[in-house]
Amino acid sequence: MYMNGLCFITDRDSCSVPVYEAAFAVLKAGVTFIQYRRKEGSRREIYEEAVKFRKLTRHFNATFIVNDHADIALAVDADGVHLGQEDLPLKEARRIMGKKLVGISTHDLSQAREAEAGGADYIGFGPLFHTATKDAGTPRGAEALAEICRNVAIPVVAIGGITPATLGAVVDAGADAVAVASALCRGDATANAVQFVDLLKTMQGSHTIDKRGAE
Repeated sequence: MYMNGLCFITDRDSCSVPVYEAAFAVLKAGVTFIQYRRKEGSRREIYEEAVKFRKLTRHFNATFIVNDHADIALAVDADGVHLGQEDLPLKEARRIMGKKLVGISTHDLSQAREAEAGGADYIGFGPLFHTATKDAGTPRGAEALAEICRNVAIPVVAIGGITPATLGAVVDAGADAVAVASALCRGDATANAVQFVDLLKTMQGSHTIDKRGAE
């Protein structure tokens, strides 16, 4: 699978260092999945920065996903695009992206099933826990995540307030990957990433969760 269990989301407000510097640090520490998210700035600025992140992720042979902008994702030859519920419809995104990855943010089982039926390659689900990174509504919790994982067959990326302390509950619920912003890039990004990568290897290696609910 194209995910190794940990996705770094490039959220500027969450980082105590420049976001490109944080991305370099986490990639060097073993993260192989970067989601480029930038809400401010012109589309030209977003494109130019996405080019830099594409070069960086290629250097580390990492998966690179652009948030929101299917045209920019295609222009920089990203591996895919990630869309929210208010963004370009999945059908149109697929027409633009072709065989590249299309991920969809979901917040309940209905949205998750709709994304799967519509041909999404993976879904993001959350927010799992309280997060100051993005106002995404009421935390859903690990039980809701487990329900999603039991009822869809495509990969599920858990997002929202995930820390080393809550990681075990997320893995036990059946998530294929976790997406993290502030927990990686506040403080020592390298040390944070090493801790997450090592914890995930240990947790995912200790047991295999069947997405339909059987161990």
